[in-house]
Amino acid sequence: MKLICGPDTFALTGANDALRVILYGQPGAEDRGSAGDAARSEVLRRRIEPAPRAWDLLSIALSVVTADFAGLRDHSPDGWTREFDIEIAVADPAFWAGQAAPLAEALAFLTTDRWTLRFHGGGMLPAPPRAPVRPVDDCVVLLSGGLDSLVGAIDLTAAGRQPFAISQTVRGDADKQVDFAARIGGGLNHLQLNHNAHSPGVQESTQRARSLVFVTFGVLAATALGRYHDGLSVPLYVCENGFIAINPPLTGGRLGSLSTRTAHPEFLTRLQRVLDAAGLRVGIENPYSTKTKGEMLRDCADQSLLNVEAARSTSCGRFQRFNYRQCGRCVPCQVRRAAFIAWGGVPDTTGYVYEPLGKDDGDHSGFDDVRSVAMALAAVAADGFDAWLCNALSSPMIGERAALRAMVERGLAELRRLHEAFGVK
Repeated sequence: MKLICGPDTFALTGANDALRVILYGQPGAEDRGSAGDAARSEVLRRRIEPAPRAWDLLSIALSVVTADFAGLRDHSPDGWTREFDIEIAVADPAFWAGQAAPLAEALAFLTTDRWTLRFHGGGMLPAPPRAPVRPVDDCVVLLSGGLDSLVGAIDLTAAGRQPFAISQTVRGDADKQVDFAARIGGGLNHLQLNHNAHSPGVQESTQRARSLVFVTFGVLAATALGRYHDGLSVPLYVCENGFIAINPPLTGGRLGSLSTRTAHPEFLTRLQRVLDAAGLRVGIENPYSTKTKGEMLRDCADQSLLNVEAARSTSCGRFQRFNYRQCGRCVPCQVRRAAFIAWGGVPDTTGYVYEPLGKDDGDHSGFDDVRSVAMALAAVAADGFDAWLCNALSSPMIGERAALRAMVERGLAELRRLHEAFGVK
């Protein structure tokens, strides 16, 4: 699939079969896509001043997420893997041309698609604000409305950090993002942005590239901080429990982008290399890469606040599909429910659509994700943990293998206790 992405002033000839995507503006026609207009307006409204290459990275991320919406997986030859050829307008095309291959490799890992990126001049770069606001915060934290990001923001403030909380607005989570930011540490500086990516016709639902936009929002904000403008580096915290970050294939059928790779250490390492090459002094960190979700809850620095807010957080991969209720049976929901059990003494009052996991029908114990976890547990019991884990930690970009192996084993043990508690067979 071919796309041409840039502001409405950007023109490229000889590609009549391509999808035209207007960045930072409205599509202007039914056969066009668009992305980023609301995010640009909000950044300008707040009068913050991100680095030029951070704006370019956002243009790239917006182009990618729009392609992710536009390319239907079931139209590909194998029903999953797609091929994208994207022409993107940026402010510094000569630099980004040298990063086309590293970016394509990072995207291939994230989405298991094939990406070709080409860069042209004419990209959007706002004029500096007349009276720029340079926030005094000392780091950036992604605040999604999820349980892990809630714990991460709580722990950062308890450790004496002053994080700038960045949210990607998602329908059903916007209000809780605001509430969490207001309650943590006496109130966090908070910026909500939405990619507003849209493509004509039916849109692909898997959305494996959306995490690139969220992290890029964090990069954009980090380069706007006062300490960044003073020449210092800024940590960007992507807080995710290690089990979901690694997301080991539970069975042979849950491979590649069938399991999300949002905070996988290989993806974050590849993206960090691009940031370093761009001279963007932003360091991506996941402080919980060797912790299970249950351990995150048990070790959280403010147990009183977590006790009040934990059940309001969102973990479900099908939250919108179930009318903003959490299903209780997808892998993220199972990891969440297992974490509450591991936390101990704190009832899980979430209210799942499918509560009794052990019920013997297709909605509960017979559901694919529940059976996948059960099959993984059975495989470990039969053949041993290392045989099941196989090469999930084999990437040369993964460090701390011993610690990660132990964490995955503990995470699987939390899931085992969940299945035992509900009598899943």
